Amino acid sequence: MKPVFVQSQNYDKMSAVVPTGRVERLLKIGSIATGIAGNVAIDGVRTIANGKRPNMAQLLLTPTNTLRFTNGLSHMRGAALKLGQMLSMDSGLVLSDELTTILSQLRNNARHMPPKQLQNVLNSEWGAGWYSRFSRFDVRPFAAASIGQVHFAKTHDGRTMAIKVQYPGVRASIDSDVDNIAALMRLPGLVPKKMNLKPLLSEAKRQLHTEADYSAEAQHLSSFGRLLTKSNSFTVPEVHDDFCTSQILAMDYLEGKPLETLEDANQIVRNEVATSLIDLVLKELFVFNVMQTDPNLANFRYNSKTKRVVLLDFGAVQPIAPELSADFRTLARIALNGEEEEMRSAMQRIGYFDSNTAQHHKDLILSMFKLAVSPLKQETPFNFGNNELLEQLRDMGLNIGKERELANIPPAATLFLHRKIGGMYLMATKLRAHVNLRPMIEAYMI
Repeated sequence: MKPVFVQSQNYDKMSAVVPTGRVERLLKIGSIATGIAGNVAIDGVRTIANGKRPNMAQLLLTPTNTLRFTNGLSHMRGAALKLGQMLSMDSGLVLSDELTTILSQLRNNARHMPPKQLQNVLNSEWGAGWYSRFSRFDVRPFAAASIGQVHFAKTHDGRTMAIKVQYPGVRASIDSDVDNIAALMRLPGLVPKKMNLKPLLSEAKRQLHTEADYSAEAQHLSSFGRLLTKSNSFTVPEVHDDFCTSQILAMDYLEGKPLETLEDANQIVRNEVATSLIDLVLKELFVFNVMQTDPNLANFRYNSKTKRVVLLDFGAVQPIAPELSADFRTLARIALNGEEEEMRSAMQRIGYFDSNTAQHHKDLILSMFKLAVSPLKQETPFNFGNNELLEQLRDMGLNIGKERELANIPPAATLFLHRKIGGMYLMATKLRAHVNLRPMIEAYMI
């Protein structure tokens, strides 16, 4: 049987060749920086000519520069785009308002490979004539992200699969991409001069190398499938090892709609989905000691027939150290009881601040944390759809980020955990869910 290949007429308009060589990628980042610098210089001269003192951060955050930055990274894909997406989820404790605004536009901004480049990758991984193994293979991906893109396929033996194909050159360029993007972040006005980004960037490199190893992701998929085998709330796709390589991940194609489609569902469904996902985070932190740390909503879909959430993308999986889990359990217990001094001690152990942090800054961080955990103290369900808490936290985080002498960065493990928690909060807010959080937390305090 001859395979059927499905391709959109507009495919080429929505695709872009991935730059593969280190030199090619460096030149791409260099062109971004040069273009931004040129625009800043022109706008700065114009500002001075008008008798005003130029503000570097404002000059950087022009629509033109923002578009140049985001378009450049979306074309590059790989670690350059992924790092931007990762950093965009921070709480404001690390990045300035200006840089956060720029990076936030990268979350859902990725192009896919043109057919010729895709074919070259598949030929390299599966060998010439790979298409004879399929009765159907959709050339246009149904999903494209920073590291790879996903295609629908059917085999002659009746399997329907989601085939995740990694962009060429991604793995080899991770370290150089991160270093080059870090240099861009050092543009004046975006990051405090005293801030030490090395630990965060080192952890980002480590995580990105892990995410680019599809063999490891296949293992994570299988592991989470076993952990959730008795769950009535979740489904994890099975891996098809005979199609997997280090740069190709083949798994079951599972039906499901984006979580955003549940915004108009009845309140009970929205509550159940949000409650299940929040409880999963608690299980990951306090029971499994391993966490999927990418909260992108595209990684979660809902099957209305099975009434289960389909869990996708296990590239970003982090082990949770027992000490960190214990510290967060202690912190949660203290937060529920409102013991402020103990809360300060626990927060310092986790790394929200250190002994060198000024008291004023400790107070700012503590006040933000107390506000963040306030929903946990309610005896009644918290209404995520009717509150100003998210906006308040955002404003407080940005104000803290503007404290230029505040150079402490929490450990990377804590930041990635926050990334997941923040993503679940955004999800529950989108669903306008009502969730009784206190008994959920208390169940894990034993």
